[in-house]
Amino acid sequence: MRFDDVWFRYARRAPWTLHQVGATLEPGQTIVVLGRNGAGKSTLLQLAAGVLRPARGAVRDRPAVVGWVPERFPASQPFTTVGYLRAMAGVRGLPPTAADPWIDRLGLTPHAGTPLADLSKGTAQKVGLAQALLAPPGLLVLDEPWEGLDAPSRELIPRIVAEVTEAGGTVLVSDHRGEIANLPGAHHWTVADGTLHVAPPPDIATDADEVVVEIAVPRPEAAAAVDRLRAAGHRVLRVRDIPGVRPERPAVAPGHSVVGPEATGVVSEHTGVVPEKTGEGR
Repeated sequence: MRFDDVWFRYARRAPWTLHQVGATLEPGQTIVVLGRNGAGKSTLLQLAAGVLRPARGAVRDRPAVVGWVPERFPASQPFTTVGYLRAMAGVRGLPPTAADPWIDRLGLTPHAGTPLADLSKGTAQKVGLAQALLAPPGLLVLDEPWEGLDAPSRELIPRIVAEVTEAGGTVLVSDHRGEIANLPGAHHWTVADGTLHVAPPPDIATDADEVVVEIAVPRPEAAAAVDRLRAAGHRVLRVRDIPGVRPERPAVAPGHSVVGPEATGVVSEHTGVVPEKTGEGR
């Protein structure tokens, strides 16, 4: 998908919110959109999702399935949580049961019968995330997806991003908190003064001020530990088994990935720490 000389403004005589935007999104990419509040990040994301149309130029080759999560989910609708998600499944041509796995995964079961208007902001945001993922998206657009979410749900976002890109989809996410900006391989776009500045992925080589830390964690907790570390902005280099201990199942659940095959360490954020002295795996 690409932005082809895109210009946009909200009224005919208004100043241009965005002008001369040109950029390409490739399958499997994660693109983090940075910029101050009011810079035009949300406008760019809405143009990508097809919610807004350019005044000039065009957004070309948008994937057929787009998942769109606005910063504020529009909860003033006459549905319960389960009624809304099942209705959205029908809009996508899916059976009503397509909503059930996401209701369970996002912890929405206790709120299944609650009217949308009675949900907290964080719970409503999870409903918005669930509807965007009912069908595997070729493009997932997330506008500040952490707003109001509880800790377990915040840790789930990087995992969902990884699953979408590993399946060949593209993820475009705005982030003013810096919670996803350090995902390995993420491209950074910055919106400033109405223009888009595109940067390549940061070099994943270990910085001179970084150290490699080995942390042991119980096998069933490994996947959650990886997600927490990524959400906190740390680079997970590898997950391995402790020598001499026979593995019963993979340390990282299917759909997860790490980078740096020569790095060492079973990782967690809450158990013992051993500094890496040899530089191995950098």
